[in-house]
Amino acid sequence: MRRSQRRLFAATALTALSLVAAACGAPETAGPGPTGGAVPEKPGSPVVLNILDVAGNLQLTQTMIDDFVAKNSDTVSRVTYSKSPSPELVGKVKAQQDANRVEIDLVLTGVDGLAAGIDQDLWTPLLPTHAGRLPGMANYLPGAAAMQKLAGDHGVTITYYPSGPLIEYLPSKVSNPPTSAQALLDYAKANPGAVQYARPSNSGPGRTFLMGLPYLLGDSNPKDPVNGWAKTWAYLAELNKYVRLYPSGTGETMKNLANGSAKIIVSTTGWDINPRVLGTVPEEAKVGTLEGFHWVTDAHYAVVPKGVSTDKQAAILALLNHMLTPEQQAKAYDQGYFYPGPAIRDVPLSMAPQASREAIEKYGRPEYEQLIANNPLEVPLDAKALVEAFNRWDREIGGAKVSK
Repeated sequence: MRRSQRRLFAATALTALSLVAAACGAPETAGPGPTGGAVPEKPGSPVVLNILDVAGNLQLTQTMIDDFVAKNSDTVSRVTYSKSPSPELVGKVKAQQDANRVEIDLVLTGVDGLAAGIDQDLWTPLLPTHAGRLPGMANYLPGAAAMQKLAGDHGVTITYYPSGPLIEYLPSKVSNPPTSAQALLDYAKANPGAVQYARPSNSGPGRTFLMGLPYLLGDSNPKDPVNGWAKTWAYLAELNKYVRLYPSGTGETMKNLANGSAKIIVSTTGWDINPRVLGTVPEEAKVGTLEGFHWVTDAHYAVVPKGVSTDKQAAILALLNHMLTPEQQAKAYDQGYFYPGPAIRDVPLSMAPQASREAIEKYGRPEYEQLIANNPLEVPLDAKALVEAFNRWDREIGGAKVSK
């Protein structure tokens, strides 16, 4: 799988990888913290880190973080964890910054929260100033390197996967699944309420569907949702006529697939595997692709809000360095939630914990290797374009039908 990713991403990702490697090779100079001071190599005394997860990332990384805390009590005394829907992230962080009282030290986010925060200038630039403290970035898989390029200086890629969009269904309910975007639309028209995807700004599968449609439909510019998505917006508007509701999160679509209230949902590799491992979705569920399919890749990022103390930044950099080692990255296989999951090279499934190996060996799909090898991989929209796409979808397509 790694060889396939390297071959398919060669042109774009090697540029990004070389930039990261060059930065990592340079000696580090202490960078200014939010109050104008330098970020020390180590905090003056152990700090408490308050971590907010808006992407479900802790399912992949909490054991990595806990391991660091257990081994580095002189750096981090304790970690508190909290979770929130991604659309609430900007409001939470901005309110703390406006009050000059930032209590969130580290955010684990997907592309959606990363983009929204960049748009509002919420994140402390970590790169290239501190690249020397993060040598694992030089070992990114080509796909992860491309996702890091998308983050610019503002976030650090910690997990990665090819993502989607896929369609998922139960063979007992859908005997002849659609194989093209037009066939999916025809099925939705013939079966109102049967096709479902979650609000894109809070759903990895919803987001990849939104960004994957321009490739499926042959739009003029898949990277420009304002001027290049004429076919995509028309398609979504037509599909909307036959969609009764848009769940606020992906988990609800999985439950609806299992209970039969939805017959076809949008999915990704991880959202296919993990809910079947957990028993949320029946094991016999199948996935499919649509004609003209391109992968829209995904990643989780660590970002630091502006206003976090330099002592805490020092601890966070040490933590991220720990998380980007092969031993810790192997834990990202989890139970298939972000399949495969590791962001760096040379982390085979054999390195993963036994529970991860057993889950993926049973519930993984052999066809994924060929799907990844034989279909193009595309990075998501940049921050500005993604925010514009989310806002237009909320305004013109499905905002009024999002479940509460």
